Amino acid sequence: MVELKTDRSIDAMHTAGQVVGRALTAVRNAARVGVCLLELDEVARGILREAGATSPFLGYRPSFAPTPFPAVVCASVNDAIVHGIPDAYRLRDGDLVSIDCGAELDGWAGDSAISFVVGVPRPADLRLVDTAERALAAGIAAAVVGNRIGDVAHAIGTVCRTAGYGIPQGFGGHGVGRRMHEDPPVPNEGRPGRGMPLRHGMVLAIEPMLIGGGTDGYHAAPDGWTLRTDDGSRAAHVEHTVAITDAGPRVLTARAEVRTG
Repeated sequence: MVELKTDRSIDAMHTAGQVVGRALTAVRNAARVGVCLLELDEVARGILREAGATSPFLGYRPSFAPTPFPAVVCASVNDAIVHGIPDAYRLRDGDLVSIDCGAELDGWAGDSAISFVVGVPRPADLRLVDTAERALAAGIAAAVVGNRIGDVAHAIGTVCRTAGYGIPQGFGGHGVGRRMHEDPPVPNEGRPGRGMPLRHGMVLAIEPMLIGGGTDGYHAAPDGWTLRTDDGSRAAHVEHTVAITDAGPRVLTARAEVRTG
């Protein structure tokens, strides 16, 4: 069942979303060659702690997972698409990193993700990340009252496929509210004019996931969480929590500009 949020609830979700935005900005600024993924997780923990927020990731255990998730961010590097577990791996020059983070504050959740390159980037990686961001922007632009879920999915998929990238099937966005994952699912590919109508008060996590090699194949790593590309190509994952309003889409997880490099 899809819960339509009141304007006051959307404002509260914006507050939670801003915590996520600050956490992602802090993690991005801390991500340098030689820094380990566990250190990045600790940076995000500090931001959540300062805000009085909790993590919907920590201890989360969906049906597919062999163990509860042990961190407050997902840290996916190079061929990892999503759900990477932060560990002692130290970032290397040219690594492509995706960080997914959530926060719960005063009973409401926010969820967002960024992808970036540490150190000297490969042109192909910059193109991949740029395409992911353009796909996210296209999905947000389609998230208007009167459109349907299929319009959002089609907008995302068109950008990804036109650029020659793969899309991992079975993974995509979702509703957000009192919980991090709610109805409806938001695929990253679909047919326009199909699916649930978008109404004022719906809140969606829109999150393109792109596979650089152009195929859709992926597999679960031995940890049971991390999804990796079958062909070893690099991947990108970006996400915003977006409210559907009569005035247009409202991004609830906007973040400050971060340094590059």
